[in-house]
Amino acid sequence: MSKSMDISRRGFIGSVAGVGALAALGLTGCAPKTASEAEPMAETGETTEGAKTGADWLGSAPEIAEGDIVETRDCDLLIVGAGNGGMAAAAYAADQGIDFIICEKGETVGATRHWFAALGTRPFKELGVEVDRQRLMGEIVRYSQGNCDQRLIRMWMDESNDMFEFVDGIMTAADAVVIADEFDMPGGMGGTPYYVSPCEHHYGDKNGGRDIEERNVLFEKHINEAGKEVTFGHELAKLVREEGGRVTGAIFNTSNGYVQVNAAKGVLLTTGGYSANPDMLTALSPVTVQSVTALGYNQNNTGGGIKAALWAGAAKDLTSATMIFDRGLVAPGTVAGYTEESIEAGMPQFPGNGQFNPGTQPFLKVNMNGESFANESADYDYLPHAAAQQPGGTYVSVWDGNFGEDVQRFHTLGCSAMTRNMVQMFKGEDGSYDLDKFFEKELGDGRLQKADTLDELADKLGFTGQAKENFLAECDRYNELFDAQEDPDFGKEAYRLSELRTPPFYGATLGGTLLTTIDGIRINKDCQAIDTEGNPIEGLYAAGDCSGSVFSGCYPDQLHGFACGRTMTEALHVVKQMA
Repeated sequence: MSKSMDISRRGFIGSVAGVGALAALGLTGCAPKTASEAEPMAETGETTEGAKTGADWLGSAPEIAEGDIVETRDCDLLIVGAGNGGMAAAAYAADQGIDFIICEKGETVGATRHWFAALGTRPFKELGVEVDRQRLMGEIVRYSQGNCDQRLIRMWMDESNDMFEFVDGIMTAADAVVIADEFDMPGGMGGTPYYVSPCEHHYGDKNGGRDIEERNVLFEKHINEAGKEVTFGHELAKLVREEGGRVTGAIFNTSNGYVQVNAAKGVLLTTGGYSANPDMLTALSPVTVQSVTALGYNQNNTGGGIKAALWAGAAKDLTSATMIFDRGLVAPGTVAGYTEESIEAGMPQFPGNGQFNPGTQPFLKVNMNGESFANESADYDYLPHAAAQQPGGTYVSVWDGNFGEDVQRFHTLGCSAMTRNMVQMFKGEDGSYDLDKFFEKELGDGRLQKADTLDELADKLGFTGQAKENFLAECDRYNELFDAQEDPDFGKEAYRLSELRTPPFYGATLGGTLLTTIDGIRINKDCQAIDTEGNPIEGLYAAGDCSGSVFSGCYPDQLHGFACGRTMTEALHVVKQMA
């Protein structure tokens, strides 16, 4: 494996600015049109040419004649999208007696994101722990490099406990038990201290398991009991806005034709991000395309709500942000980005699917030239982002037979802790771990490689020539660092160093797993969409992943549950204003 892996694919990824750049920066309501139109892509409605360049990702709002509308409905509040934000808004609106309609382009409610953050809640008060709000605000601002609205974040801080009480009432009525996660950081990570605030909640059953109904399913039952239901099969086509005035509704594309829903008090967009839109992702977040090897996102998240809002005059975040896990396990030799075969077929896809949780563990990681390139003890997306600057955008993680003991000592947090918890199930009475059984699936399909020597492992991973010599030298160097219990090269904490001496040895080729995008429509502290001059657009609101003004560059991974917590708090805040 050599620098020749820096391949033709990077040529198409490199030209990502495209003609949508002005719109991406929120400087205009729409992007210039391309000179000619390519054939539509199947399912997503994007263009095969656009997927190569990111050109004209915004396009223009569809022209829909009044005579094309087959049905018109009226309500006070229109909610677009039945995911975590939309279902929370609908359930709360039902309690407030608001006349609402919730439309969803899929056939079921969105998958529940179980973990959500809220401050000052009863479970944490009972534990006697509190959040340092000033420090938490500083962490959020630092993560976003100041590309956030601190007034909006303060709203989440002030109202998240109300959101928790509402959610908890529905969950406990279904016999679910709240679990408050208080994480501890024993010795820092990534060479720097992080503030891990005690604010994440999730639910289990009375026996400590997960035999409970999902929150969004319970929300749907809640609105059904109030005589309401989700209107499925309604894909947002465009918003309806009076000339220079307020947004008064939306038009949806359905199997029966166009349906218009008029909303007297406002429209709330909770439509998710644009992770499943290759044009938008390529144009707006090139580092993501260059670092991702696996998809973990909702296939419905094609950015329709963001585009509709921009067509109506809203501004978008100036910077992009994605949620990436460093868990995109792929076969040796695979490079990051959309595969050439899928691009040629007109339906760009990443080569892998899902998450390999051990990928997050801070073992030695080297690039495709066999060289160390970053501190492996860092946030989830730091390694994929760093690898985007390396040949092929992927990297190799390597460990030995002491894996079970090592991951206990590493003590990673959040969902990464699943590895140290799950491997315990494969621990024998003699204290050893059955790693072949633990890795059975990945070893079986060839994505994970195993060998009795590091030399043999290098061959199986595809390292040849100088790259193989580099890899073996890095393994020797890593053993030296472990013996010295100090890492002068990248500053990794001593408790997260490990050795490579006990066979068998394992090697995983990794990139990022993309969960979602988290940049979107710029909103103010009341979640009103704002235009390019900073003025609120009357009647238009946004919450969750389609909204912006919070994140930039990445997700603050050590603030566990923040994304879902702010999504539901924003959604309830909008409904409160209408109540």
